[in-house]
Amino acid sequence: MQAEIISIGDELLIGQVVNTNASWMAEQLNMAGIRVGCILAISDQKEQILETVKIASKRSDIILVTGGLGPTKDDITKKTLCEFYNSKLVFNKDVFEDVKSIFGKRGFVVSEVNKMQAEVPDNCKPIRNKNGTAPGMWFEQGNTILVSMPGVPFEMKAMMEGFIVPELTKRFRLPALINKTVLTHGIGESTLAAIIEDWENGLPGNIKLAYLPQPGIVRLRLSGKGNEKDILQKQIGDEVLKLHQIIPDLIFGYDKDTMEEVVGNMLRSRKMTLATAESCTGGYISHLVTSVPGSSDYFEGSVVSYSNPVKEKALEVKPESLEEFGAVSEQVIIEMAEGVQQKLNTDYAIATSGIAGPSGGTEDKPIGTTWIAIATPNGVIAKKFHFGEHRGRNIRRAALAALNMLRKELL
Repeated sequence: MQAEIISIGDELLIGQVVNTNASWMAEQLNMAGIRVGCILAISDQKEQILETVKIASKRSDIILVTGGLGPTKDDITKKTLCEFYNSKLVFNKDVFEDVKSIFGKRGFVVSEVNKMQAEVPDNCKPIRNKNGTAPGMWFEQGNTILVSMPGVPFEMKAMMEGFIVPELTKRFRLPALINKTVLTHGIGESTLAAIIEDWENGLPGNIKLAYLPQPGIVRLRLSGKGNEKDILQKQIGDEVLKLHQIIPDLIFGYDKDTMEEVVGNMLRSRKMTLATAESCTGGYISHLVTSVPGSSDYFEGSVVSYSNPVKEKALEVKPESLEEFGAVSEQVIIEMAEGVQQKLNTDYAIATSGIAGPSGGTEDKPIGTTWIAIATPNGVIAKKFHFGEHRGRNIRRAALAALNMLRKELL
């Protein structure tokens, strides 16, 4: 069983809107046991839609289409699909009741333009839309099912969860498809691949591994296919346990975990508190920490000590340390961590100081040089990193490295 996702809209092609719909739909289909073979974004042009649907109908069992169902003239999907399926538009009373309900809740009268939203192709099954005025449309031709939905995310998601996915799983005997993502931090993709090569080569034939790198993190996604979900779940679980025995220090979480959530949960469970003193990261670590709901349980605050005078006044870094060793040094980063730990009276503190770039590097301290310190109840640890020459990536990688250092200390 193979599905295809087609997203219609010029706004997607010019980069005005990010196509989050397609990724969410693909995830839902995959969890249901339906493999997605193709994802396309196309323009709001009749010929483009007709040609794309024609090709998709020959290679896919299920086609999910979003976009182009609004009441304005640039929304042509419904009329185009009507032509493709040799049908005509007919007025649907149930759909019109939904349209009236939406307008009634907003205190508006249904206009003639919006009344036309209740017209649907006579050979489709309308999918009721309780969140908007455009109904979904379920077409069947030969062995192919095409479902057209609005591009508005919360309207589309309600249709997918409330009708489309349940209907597909009811109609077809679908295999179990399970994805498990292992989150690692500490080494790059190629080095990691060399370490786990034997484990990867020993994976069962029905389980595939994908490397998904991003700044500071390498995600390892295990994708398995089988007839029995419970058996497949255990099979993948066993492989994850084997992997954990090989790289226990590199794994910090699974699936949708984030480093800041993992560290936050560890602090909360231990009833420990945290503060940060940030120079090169400019508050990014505290941003990550406070993006987690409930972070007030363990996070006390931050000092963004970007300049040397602030390091001296707010954190009591010694002027002679700055003079002799410079702001990006082991001596200064230790004093920053100790300073914020004492000022805010916390169990732990993170401090960062580095050269994020793109300028400011020297032969001794090239761009990307970063010192990170963790003040603990038992002392301070500090480590030097070399992240590279891209400012944004350096800030992101420094923040993750700092949180990971804290995670290891908490362990």
